[in-house]
Amino acid sequence: MSRLFGTDGVRGLANKELTPELAMRLGRVAGFLAVKEGRGKVLIGRDTRLSGEMLSTALMAGITSSGADAYDLGIIPTPGVAYLCRTLEADYGAVISASHNPFDDNGVKFFDKDGFKLSDEEENYIASFIVDDNGEFIRDALPYPTAEGIGRIHKIEDAHLIYANYIKEISKVSLKGYKIALDCANGASYEVSPKVLESLGAELILLNAEPNGKNINQGCGSTHPEQIKEAVIRSGAYVGIAHDGDADRVLFVDEKGELVDGDHIMAILALDLLERNELPNKAIAVTVYSNLGLKDVLLKNGAAVHITDNGDRYVLQEMKKSGLVLGGEQSGHIILLNHNTTGDGLIAAIKLLEVLVRKQKPLSELAAQMTTFPQLLVNVKVKDKSRVMESEVVKQAVRKASEELNQKGEGRLFVRPSGTEPLIRVMGEARDGVLVRRIVNEVAAAIASVEQED
Repeated sequence: MSRLFGTDGVRGLANKELTPELAMRLGRVAGFLAVKEGRGKVLIGRDTRLSGEMLSTALMAGITSSGADAYDLGIIPTPGVAYLCRTLEADYGAVISASHNPFDDNGVKFFDKDGFKLSDEEENYIASFIVDDNGEFIRDALPYPTAEGIGRIHKIEDAHLIYANYIKEISKVSLKGYKIALDCANGASYEVSPKVLESLGAELILLNAEPNGKNINQGCGSTHPEQIKEAVIRSGAYVGIAHDGDADRVLFVDEKGELVDGDHIMAILALDLLERNELPNKAIAVTVYSNLGLKDVLLKNGAAVHITDNGDRYVLQEMKKSGLVLGGEQSGHIILLNHNTTGDGLIAAIKLLEVLVRKQKPLSELAAQMTTFPQLLVNVKVKDKSRVMESEVVKQAVRKASEELNQKGEGRLFVRPSGTEPLIRVMGEARDGVLVRRIVNEVAAAIASVEQED
């Protein structure tokens, strides 16, 4: 059937591709399944986008029209919803967010009762109630209960505080005397992250914590780290921390103003866990986009790296399958399965700070444990991802590039359509940076030439 869900939920331009009608249909199915299979209880959280209120209202209308109760959590980080699914004993959790995308986009993603993102099969099952093989709406055949069968909406005013208190409980660090720059991306973490870090004693330099519905991710946060870099250098901060719009990601800036990405964060955490004999099965899980330098440093220290397809939920599936507690993505989705069931930017930040304070070493020194292989990612904007990927011109360019990388030593090439944006991503990596740059640009040019044929 047509794939309604992408790599991270249903995404699109709010009120055009992701309409209130679609949100209500998604809510109808979630409510129906919650009544049929569980307690009839669905949680809804959102980030700070202007369209969030519109879509959450539509989603809750759908949930209640199917006979389930909707619990409105308000603005809360995505991992907060995952945590509350377990603690509030819900059947499902829904998050209205487009993560790092611009404010005019939005999305809907679901968690199950245990706080895990739904599998492809579960998402396809939901989609089967809504669209046909061509992606067109089908008739809504779900029941419409009446009278006392209609669900209710419950407002949980302190949902973000419940989540914040949980993180404070699991934190094992005093940040008294440490100056930390924090960029909340004008997103869902704008209250929670400052509250937690200040409660641990940190002196905060706070950036982008004044959301207005339109400024989420706008030149700030983990996708635009220029501001946090400048703030660290200007203030002499110990570190800088940057979230994305829904705070399931985190990136750091060291005391020199240099970016520390998700791969380096995982390297630091993994090596620390290894040292303390707290890394089960001596392995972590990462996606194909993680730098080969991460695999290299862990192998040298007696640990393994399990490689998954792109997307943090595939990392999580591998972690559950192999009994791992640490995994994530270069982009800053860090999963610490002992503490939460999805990427959690705030928990990852606290746990990295614990390592820094315990070892009394600067972040730049710990990040240097991993040597980064030259890597280049180029995004090519396209109208029809499937047509471009099926083009013989593109296939030939990819074959030629891959063969050359293999012939000239350790290296790799990935060419994949984005699951959430109209982009083809071309990523190359090898010990030879000049070779990587040439090969990636050649493949990107081939993709662009096919796109220009329209």
